[in-house]
Amino acid sequence: MFQTIELTKDGRIATLTLNRPSSMNAMDDVMMKELADAFEELKAEESIQVLLIKGAGRTFSAGGDIKKMIDPESPMDMGDVMQHITRLAKTLYLLPQITIASVHGAAAGLAFSLALGCDVIVAEEDSKLAMNFIGIGLVPDGGGHFFLKERIGTTNAKKMIWGGEVLDAETAKAAGLIDELVPNGQGEASATQLAEALLNSPIQAMIASKRILHESKRAELEHILELESESQVAMRTTADHLEGIRAFVEKRQPSFSGK
Repeated sequence: MFQTIELTKDGRIATLTLNRPSSMNAMDDVMMKELADAFEELKAEESIQVLLIKGAGRTFSAGGDIKKMIDPESPMDMGDVMQHITRLAKTLYLLPQITIASVHGAAAGLAFSLALGCDVIVAEEDSKLAMNFIGIGLVPDGGGHFFLKERIGTTNAKKMIWGGEVLDAETAKAAGLIDELVPNGQGEASATQLAEALLNSPIQAMIASKRILHESKRAELEHILELESESQVAMRTTADHLEGIRAFVEKRQPSFSGK
């Protein structure tokens, strides 16, 4: 059914795997659409009470597929892409399941937004996390502004977005950006153990509380997603974005002009 992800269901647990391991699970337009479709499928599945999200291979996800962005033969349509991203972020946030991100390797850019959109983030000790859109002259998308602000506040969110630094897992844990730090190689097992513990809790009450809290923020998230979409489309036409992309491909430091 899906080309770039896998969605399996086992009793009351669903597992969604980002499955482009040869590309470090980089998110192209197909994966973005499939993630949105999968979340919408899960939104109707109230028998599923926990969703575990993980990445195949050696990393969670390197984020948006930059090479696909500049592929002259099959370029991604930014308008369509932002519609997929808006849909996946909103649906993920409003899911009637407790969501757990199991992070290993890298969770960068849109992938970090995806992880932050989950209720719980479990990360292995060697994980690297980055809201690094600024390096190619873009703004965070996938609700990145909203999810960062929810976790660390507006001032710290601005610092992180503007800085674009890569954080190690220990630093991210201290900042409140991840919830559980586990030894390398144990992320998925720890996340599964947490999922099973949740199922042995009064989880219907937990899901009801999630719904109350998240529905109260729905309008704010929708507004931020609209602003992210408008801004991202605009940023794609700037000289700084083109320079950032060229520098990334050429593996050099960019020279930005503020244009």
